[in-house]
Amino acid sequence: MSRLQARFEALKAENRAAFVTYIQAGDPNREVSSAVLNGLPVAGADIIELGMPFTDPAADGPSIDKAAQRALKAGASTRQTFEMVRKFRIHDDKTPIVLMGYYNPVYHYGTEAFCNDAADAGVDGMIIVDLPPEEDAELRMPANKAGIDVIRLATPTSDAKRLPAILNGASGFIYYVAVAGVTGGKSATADDIGAAVTHIKSYTDLPVAVGFGIRTPEQAADVAARADGAVVGSAIVEMIAAGIMEDGSVKDTTAQEVLDFTRKLADGVRAGRE
Repeated sequence: MSRLQARFEALKAENRAAFVTYIQAGDPNREVSSAVLNGLPVAGADIIELGMPFTDPAADGPSIDKAAQRALKAGASTRQTFEMVRKFRIHDDKTPIVLMGYYNPVYHYGTEAFCNDAADAGVDGMIIVDLPPEEDAELRMPANKAGIDVIRLATPTSDAKRLPAILNGASGFIYYVAVAGVTGGKSATADDIGAAVTHIKSYTDLPVAVGFGIRTPEQAADVAARADGAVVGSAIVEMIAAGIMEDGSVKDTTAQEVLDFTRKLADGVRAGRE
C-alpha cells in the first residue's frame, strides 16, 4: 500500500479530511525551507505538496511565482529538491510527499531518470499542472513503474464529457481546483465545492482534495466538511515571504511563525467534521 493510500484510509477511519500543505522547495533558502518542511507533520500536515522551482510557473499567482524566483535565486534545483525529500525521510517515513510543478524541468532532467530518482528520494506522487491527461503517458508510465502516483487536476469546467479522460489513469487522489484562475485567487463558495466534490465522486473512488483560494482556518473547515482533503498553499507561502527583511535576510523566527500558522489551519481542517 502506498503512503498516500494508507494516509487517506487512516483519515477515513477517523472521519476527517486530510490537511494538505504546499511550500516551494528552497524558498526563501534551503535552510528555512528544510526547517518548514521537516516541521510540517508535527504542525498538523497530513500530506505535503513540495513545489519544484521553475522560472515560468504559469498556473501560479504572484505569491508562488515570487517564491519560485526566490528559491531559484538561492540556488534551488531539482536535485536539491530530491535531497530535501531524502533528508526528510530520515525521520519521517509515513507522511506522503507530492511534487508539484511543470513538465519542463522533468523533461530536461530526463523523464525516466526523474521518476527513478524521485522514488529513490521518497516521493509518493506528482502533480504536473501543464501536462494534460491525453499527453501524460510518457510521465505516468515510468512514474507508476517507480511506484509514484500521477495526480490529475479537475476544475469547475470539468463536465461529464471531460471527467472520464481526467480520471482514466489517475491515481493517488484527484486535485479539484475550486476556482478558475491562478493560485492565490478568489475562493469558491462552500456549496459550490460540495456540489463539485459530489459530482466527481460519482465517477471515481479516488479521494478528492480541494485547493486554490483556501486562506483561513474557517475556509479550511468548510472544505474539510465536504471533501477528502483541503489544500493550502499561497497563504503559507505568503507567511514565508513575510519573514524576509528589506535587506533580503530572513528572520530567525520565520520557520516557527509559519509552522504556528500551519497549526491554526490544521485545527480548522480537524474541526470541519466535528
